[in-house]
Amino acid sequence: MSFLSRQAVIAALTVNALRPPRGQRSGVPSFAAGWLFGETAPQMLALTALDAAAHLTQGRREGVRAKAALALAGASALGLAHMVRQSRRAEDVLEDALVEGLGVDYVEQLDRAPDPADLAVSWRRLARPFDFADDAVRVIRNLPYSEAGRRGHLDIYLPATDDAITGAPVLLQVHGGAWMIGEKEHQARPLMNRMAAQGWVCVAINYRLSPRNPWPAHIVDVKRAIAWVKDNIARYGGDPDYVTITGGSAGGHLAALAALTPGDPEWQPGFEDADTSVQAAVPFYGVYDFAGSTGLTNAIGMRDAFLGPRVLQTTWQDAPHVYEAASPILRITPDAPDFFVVHGELDTLVAVEQARLFVAELRRTSRRSVVYAELPGAQHAFDVFHSIRSTYAVRAVDRYLTWHWNTWRHGLAADSGVEPEEIDLMDEADRDAG
Repeated sequence: MSFLSRQAVIAALTVNALRPPRGQRSGVPSFAAGWLFGETAPQMLALTALDAAAHLTQGRREGVRAKAALALAGASALGLAHMVRQSRRAEDVLEDALVEGLGVDYVEQLDRAPDPADLAVSWRRLARPFDFADDAVRVIRNLPYSEAGRRGHLDIYLPATDDAITGAPVLLQVHGGAWMIGEKEHQARPLMNRMAAQGWVCVAINYRLSPRNPWPAHIVDVKRAIAWVKDNIARYGGDPDYVTITGGSAGGHLAALAALTPGDPEWQPGFEDADTSVQAAVPFYGVYDFAGSTGLTNAIGMRDAFLGPRVLQTTWQDAPHVYEAASPILRITPDAPDFFVVHGELDTLVAVEQARLFVAELRRTSRRSVVYAELPGAQHAFDVFHSIRSTYAVRAVDRYLTWHWNTWRHGLAADSGVEPEEIDLMDEADRDAG
């Protein structure tokens, strides 16, 4: 491939990452082209500069093609540098979100205030973005939690130290993949390693997938996994009374829905009496509106073109109640647990407006705390491997979960800023008005 061709490809990928098209048909290819490219902007900037320098050292400066290629390289470099700056802005955006949602004094509930070394990006990690080896963590793999074969297995991440742990906080991870693909080993590894190294017991699960298993097999398995954790995690050092949940994309949907529907007997066949409550949820770029109740074009298009035929395997017209029950935004109650919602501003698969409306409804209805971070320049799945943005996101979730664990075990609580008595009065007024 010629220098001009290479730079034309880089320029096109840069434009797509900076201004991705968000239409129903263009969203998926835009994501496919921009996700990896956008999160590796520092590496791509270095490669672009090296390619241009190598071309110049060969004395190829003359001619229309050479000048056009150099112009493209310069424009791409400017765009990539802007993307790097956006990634670095995530540090301040995430911290501002924590302060807004929890209060400026939330750091007092951390084990220690973070110092610059804690918050610094490891450039060694960025050089090997898909290397998840961590000497501080050991993993117990493929424990069965259901009778679904490989889809009913889970992994447990533990501190590598020989010292026995007991009563440790627990984080359950639900992978994404459009409810149709995905493996427990392939997502949220930076977060799982980080939390396990900090002394948490982390659990990553598989679950049954469509089209072989239509909805609600997915949420049934997530709830079965929560029940398994509560029954068994103590033997691995975890506290069964303190379980939090996270996940991305379809996993974000399932994590949010499970957090909002503890004990729902419809989704707990054969284990109706099991405790499936969680203390906090951290969904990343989740789908919150299966029913299209928000009126968002993105939600309605996803409902009719994808969720209906492939996941739920019924239509909205035939079974609206199924779509509504599966929509986290329609399942929010005053008793919802604490939430930390994270979404990318430029997500072309799940419109960021879904997250904004979900958070607004949480803040309106829930008694508990709600934190929302909308990351500038971020596409879908930005946290899957080591990058500048994912590093800051993982560190922020670490701070949030540490804050939550410490407030919970010390008998403290954060709320939505509205006293429970006020919510009760508003509910009573709503009933009277109705």
